[in-house]
Amino acid sequence: MTREEKSQVIEDLTAELAENANIYLTDISGLNAGTTSDLRRAAFKANVKMAVVKNTLLAKAMEASDKEFGDLPSVLKGNTSVMYAEAGNAPAKLIKNFRKKSEKPLLKGAFIEEAIYIGDDQLDTLVDIKSREELLGEIVGLLQSPAKNVVSALKSGGNTIAGVIKTLSEREG
Repeated sequence: MTREEKSQVIEDLTAELAENANIYLTDISGLNAGTTSDLRRAAFKANVKMAVVKNTLLAKAMEASDKEFGDLPSVLKGNTSVMYAEAGNAPAKLIKNFRKKSEKPLLKGAFIEEAIYIGDDQLDTLVDIKSREELLGEIVGLLQSPAKNVVSALKSGGNTIAGVIKTLSEREG
């Protein structure tokens, strides 16, 4: 690979790192071609982008990035593939499901919304991370419940202020 080609790869990786808030580093070494192809297909279906990268080039891209990757570059040893996804837990779920059939991929580390996770033992933690949409749904549900209480109190209280107060006080008591 020429110096210009390496510079272009580093530039492309730096752009990918900037565009994605959820980045997983995995080890897929030892997977045969068929299993690797199955993993790529599963990643595509799960809306996870996957690419095999050279550690030195990825390390330089992390260095050039505006993001703070902390100790994450320390896991760049051996074979490394990068997974990018919109949902923070999508690659973790993909890895966990795929490992029912194979012992790989192994999680080396992850960068999720500026938090760093290092080691395969973090996989279950990452599976449990809620997506932005799930969190927004919970917040909307919490915000709606007091309004629903007032509306139901208005309906059951005979539409008078005294009836509403009585109904609300009975619910809280």
